[in-house]
Amino acid sequence: MKAAIIYSSVTGNTSTLAEIIHEKMEQRDIKTDLFTIDQFQNHSLKDYDIIAVGTYSWDNGDLPLEMEELFEQFETEDVDHVTTGVFGTGDSFYPYFCGAVDLLKDMLFVHTHLAVTLKVELMPQDDDLTRCDKFCDRLVRELAVVS
Repeated sequence: MKAAIIYSSVTGNTSTLAEIIHEKMEQRDIKTDLFTIDQFQNHSLKDYDIIAVGTYSWDNGDLPLEMEELFEQFETEDVDHVTTGVFGTGDSFYPYFCGAVDLLKDMLFVHTHLAVTLKVELMPQDDDLTRCDKFCDRLVRELAVVS
């Protein structure tokens, strides 16, 4: 089984969340590669069984520019066998809280086996750790259903 976490972060909130999810996947004995969006080679999407995508939301809930190529790659690659999850951080002050998570969720639902989403208010807190555990459990469980 091969897993990847791909994320984009500006303030460090989504980066922290990605690192927590990475640690929790490794605790489940799932070898998981952790990539910033700039490090990831988009053509290797189909090489993974599990992919978790993390993002912040830009402007009024938009997908950040640096995530658009990955978004398009999911739409064009043959990735229907990949179990996916999407996570992100945002500020509920804005009308479209974690809107980029919703955009990714809708697209991944169509093109992959979307298992789970997670939205966190700003910086992950202690009570978010349980939610991260559930996120990882769901990714692993849904992979077993697909396999």
